[in-house]
Amino acid sequence: MTGRGRATTGTAYEVAVRAEATLGEGPTWDPATGRLLWIDILASRVHTYDPATGRRTLRRTDQHVGAAKPRAGGGLVLNLRDGIALLDPDDTFRWLHREVVPGRRGNDAAVAPDGTLWAGTMRYDEAPGGGTLSRVAGDGTVTPVLDDVTVSNGTGWSPDGRLMYYADTPTRRIDVFDVASSDGRVSGRRPLAVIEDGAGFPDGLCVDAEGCVWVALWDGGAVRRYTPSGDLDRVIPLPVPRVTACAFGGPGLTDLYLTTARVGLTAPHPLAGSVLVVPDAGRGVAQPPFAG
Repeated sequence: MTGRGRATTGTAYEVAVRAEATLGEGPTWDPATGRLLWIDILASRVHTYDPATGRRTLRRTDQHVGAAKPRAGGGLVLNLRDGIALLDPDDTFRWLHREVVPGRRGNDAAVAPDGTLWAGTMRYDEAPGGGTLSRVAGDGTVTPVLDDVTVSNGTGWSPDGRLMYYADTPTRRIDVFDVASSDGRVSGRRPLAVIEDGAGFPDGLCVDAEGCVWVALWDGGAVRRYTPSGDLDRVIPLPVPRVTACAFGGPGLTDLYLTTARVGLTAPHPLAGSVLVVPDAGRGVAQPPFAG
C-alpha cells in the first residue's frame, strides 16, 4: 500500500496547552481521571492536563521518559532510559524491569487490549537497528517482539484487536501485523501505507472507532488518517513541522490531541512544543490501562 486515494484536507485546530516542550510526546487520555497525560522526553517531565478545568500538573523523572501510561491499580507505568518502572498512586517509584544499555533509551509505548505494555527503544544516535520493541506483562515478564528497529514509534490496535499497527520512523512505513487471539503475539508484518518523500516521517499513531489509523508526521506539519485498506482519506495541516503523536480524548473521545516538538529547529514556530487539539475530529477507542 502506498497511501492511494483522495484525501480531504483541513480542520481547525486549537491550542490545548501552550508550552515549549523540547520533545513533546505520548498523549494519552486517562478515562479514570478525565485528564490527558503527555510527556517531554528530553526534559524528563510527565505532564497532565484537565480540559474541563484547565488544571495542569508536572512531575520530573530522574531519566529521559519515552512514555507514561495509566495503570489498572492507579499510578503510572513509565518507559525510561534504563527500563520499565512503576509509579504508585502515592508517588512511590520502583523498577519493574531494568535493562541498562549504554547509548539507548525508551521511546514510544502503548498498552495492548490484554493490558500488556508494548515498549519501544532507540539509540540516542539513531543508529540503524539499535532499537527494539518488547511486550511487557504486568508481572514484569519481557518478551522481545522486534530486535532490529531504528526509531520505535507509534503502536496501536484495531478495535477488534485482530490487527496491530506500528511505525519504525525512518522506514517511512506504517506496518500492520496479525494478532493471535490465543496469546496476543503478532505475525505477518506488511506495509499498510508508505509516507511519500517530502511529506515527513511517521511518528506516533492511534486507531479510531472505525478502524482507521491516524499518524503524526515528523517534519511533515500534519496528521493523516488512513483507512484499514491503506487509503489516505484525511489530512489535517498544522502550523508546526514536528508533530510527534496523536490520541483521542475528552468527553466521548471525540477530540484529537497532538503533541509537538521544538528540538532541532533553528527558528521554531511559536506553537512548537505545545499540545494542540482538533475538536470533534472523529471518535476514538478507550485505551486499557497497564495490567501491572
